[in-house]
Amino acid sequence: MRFIVKVIVVAFALWLTTLIVSGVRVVPYEDTTLATVLTYLLIALIFGLVNAVVGTFVRIIAFPLYVLTLGLISFIVNGLLLLLVAWISDLMGFGLEIDGFWWGVLGALVLGLISWLIGLVVRPSRD
Repeated sequence: MRFIVKVIVVAFALWLTTLIVSGVRVVPYEDTTLATVLTYLLIALIFGLVNAVVGTFVRIIAFPLYVLTLGLISFIVNGLLLLLVAWISDLMGFGLEIDGFWWGVLGALVLGLISWLIGLVVRPSRD
């Protein structure tokens, strides 16, 4: 259940990111509302899988760079992960379009901030 909520939160955050960052767009596979919502959910699912598998591996391997740059390399890593999600979704024939590397970094930053803020709201209490 927690995974499903996280995917929905990331999908909503991705939608808000596409409204804020002009270099990040989502192209649904059809021009219907249901197809658009499913596209956002599928991209959020892909992002979660890429972040869990590739992101974890990169963070372990690049740990010295994280320490050396005081964590600032995470902006670059998250931007590259978002570009990887765009590439994977493009192979599937729908999805995320990013205009360039720096748009990817900015998009990842905005997506992370919005996801974190929404996560604060929907996170259940630990009582």
